[in-house]
Amino acid sequence: MAGKITGAYGAKGKPGGEAIAERLTELAGGIKSSAASERGLEARLKYLTNSPAGYQAMERAGISVTPRTLIAWLAGDRDPNKANRGRIDAAYADMRRRNVAKSLKKRLGNNGRGTRVEVHPVNQGGVTPSRQRALDVRKVNIRPNQWDRLVDQWSAGDADGMNAEWEDIAEDTLGSEWGAYTSVAAIGFGA
Repeated sequence: MAGKITGAYGAKGKPGGEAIAERLTELAGGIKSSAASERGLEARLKYLTNSPAGYQAMERAGISVTPRTLIAWLAGDRDPNKANRGRIDAAYADMRRRNVAKSLKKRLGNNGRGTRVEVHPVNQGGVTPSRQRALDVRKVNIRPNQWDRLVDQWSAGDADGMNAEWEDIAEDTLGSEWGAYTSVAAIGFGA
């Protein structure tokens, strides 16, 4: 097994599962964006209060307000405090991830063919030349069952599970150099 690049000598990167999570979030429409604007806040509240799943997401995020307060927020008569705005953002992101997961699985599964990804190695610009490794951008295919697990972990917010799944994928597809790609600059793919 090739040694992992950990950043001990100045390499800059992130765990592969984290890179995949960032890209999935982009594909899902930037669900982590802030609800700073009043219009964004109202839209998020309407999205959350439109179904029982939305109320469950609010409960998971720690929003416990009276129906009267919720009605006032929806009508724009009262603004939630900063803590509740953060909880609304968290509930919205949770529900949005869960709602787009099925679509992402289908698109990334690509009718049983999976999706080709580009794995960009860590940035070694800050590493002493004598300690740098020759790492190229690698292209691998992630199979549908692997995407299913990754998307399920992403929708559940399971970063550790995504990183472990990425390490398994890297070991299976990148050969003896797989350890050098457990941390990456980015993993790119479309769906």
